[in-house]
Amino acid sequence: MSLITNLTRMWLTRSVKPFIFKNEYDEVLPFADCEGLGLYVHIPFCRSICSFCPYCKVLFSQEACQRYVDSLLKEIRMTGSRLTEKKKVTSLYFGGGTPVLAAPCLNEIIDTIKRYFIITEGIGIELHPDDVTPSALRMLKSAGITKISIGIQSFAKKYQAVLGRKPVRAAALAEVLSQAPFETVSMDFIFALPSQTFEDLKADIDAAFQNGANHIAIYPFIDFSFTSSKVPVMGKKEKRRLLDQITAYCMKKGYSRTSIWTFSSQPEARYSSMTRDNFLGFGCSATTLLKNQFKINTFSVEESCARKPSLRKSDCKKRAFTSCFACVRKPVATASFKR
Repeated sequence: MSLITNLTRMWLTRSVKPFIFKNEYDEVLPFADCEGLGLYVHIPFCRSICSFCPYCKVLFSQEACQRYVDSLLKEIRMTGSRLTEKKKVTSLYFGGGTPVLAAPCLNEIIDTIKRYFIITEGIGIELHPDDVTPSALRMLKSAGITKISIGIQSFAKKYQAVLGRKPVRAAALAEVLSQAPFETVSMDFIFALPSQTFEDLKADIDAAFQNGANHIAIYPFIDFSFTSSKVPVMGKKEKRRLLDQITAYCMKKGYSRTSIWTFSSQPEARYSSMTRDNFLGFGCSATTLLKNQFKINTFSVEESCARKPSLRKSDCKKRAFTSCFACVRKPVATASFKR
């Protein structure tokens, strides 16, 4: 197992002990006493599949999305019904995929979650640039969304072409964003793309803050072996040098560093899907980190929809490690790590 994989595992589980995967259900998720608990909901549907994206995603269809949401609601109800009273959580975060494709169902999903949880720090959602439209933003605001994160990747046409994405016009984005204010407007960028320079990244950072963003996230490009991406990987030293230059520039501009990859132009503007003491995940591929356990839902959308909401042991046949990793929980069966 690679050093990066081992470090990621230790960061996620807060332990140096290895994973022990169990292809079975847990009858109880012990989250009631967890402090600083965040909620995550995964919506796996996309209009097209980006080759560089490592996350669980499938092509969108209205019928499949509705079946998935029905299953998701059952999972939320089953988990929440274990509580004897409403539990305070820090936040609710919708990721994907392209979560806005399920926008007509967001009210129902959020209302169901609010039956069991009190959200204290807002609701965030990821957006594809194509979905930043006045009607979509109004729909999100009416559902209670307070924070949005737009996956720009780069404003530069040459890097959009490298990633197989369409160009994004910053000025047009700013015009739409001005019509529907959110507490946090974050824009996501990728750095360490082939031949990318600090000047390229500086231009993206400036364009973001000048066109509606009050928060940015700049993540390194990672060549995940299980994706179909053919983008060459930048060397570690060059990648680190770029990150140091980005950091120095943002600090000089007076931006607040909210995590290793994120900066904000306003102190109250915060957005992150990861920095939680504990989190509870709903939907396919969603992870759950509790005091002594790290759990992963099935990566299969079909498996997720087909699984009945019961507490019986999983009937999955014994498989290779990668298959067990991808078929272990719905709605509460999980791979589990215990310290």
